[in-house]
Amino acid sequence: MDRLRAAAGEQHRVSRMVRVGTVNAATVPLLIPVVRAFRAAHPLTQVEVVAAQQTEIHRALTEGGFDLGLVNHLEGDDMPAALESTQLLHGRPVVCVRPDSPLASRPEVTVDDLLSQPLIAMRSGYVMHRYVHRLLNGRTPSFSYSTDGAEMGKLMVAEGLGATVLPDFSVVGDPLERLGAITYRPLADAGTRVLLMLQLRRTASVPRAARGLREEFLRRAQELGGTLSAPVGWSPDGAD
Repeated sequence: MDRLRAAAGEQHRVSRMVRVGTVNAATVPLLIPVVRAFRAAHPLTQVEVVAAQQTEIHRALTEGGFDLGLVNHLEGDDMPAALESTQLLHGRPVVCVRPDSPLASRPEVTVDDLLSQPLIAMRSGYVMHRYVHRLLNGRTPSFSYSTDGAEMGKLMVAEGLGATVLPDFSVVGDPLERLGAITYRPLADAGTRVLLMLQLRRTASVPRAARGLREEFLRRAQELGGTLSAPVGWSPDGAD
């Protein structure tokens, strides 16, 4: 009976659900491989991935609604004191466009270039909204849309609605980029770095499943070398 109780308790502990909040950054190169590897190693544990804004993720982590969070920070941002933050990837902001966009013919995109095209902007609450607001410095594009998250932004670009600004690790290797439906160009503002952070609540007791998933994230980030940025001067389809 003691052995049965111990086995049941162990199964209960490893079969729990791990909830991950994400701003939809580096979904294909990082998040999906991590979930796949974790599933193979922990077949009894479910992983729920929830798209949310950074402030929502921070609140849910603090209150225990999420076990882990994937969020973007601009280099130099203060990290929440209540959360443990680990950098997974770093990259640069790029302009994501269709290959037939006039901006795709440029070696790099200036603010003036960006203002000449319809802009697909992230909604207030996303780091890239704050970055673009700072980049434009009060100027407004010819027309703009507002959307939630990188995945919807890339779909809107692929459908020809305009251009969007994302971290390069959200575009490099994306299925739409591999299929030639979208491409990207560096911004003339090359001084800003975007950091993809893995965050969890500071606590003495981290559930076993959450620890296992965190280890998978760290392992995959190490495989990627901490960055998915293209080499300086390189463009995805040979433009120079």
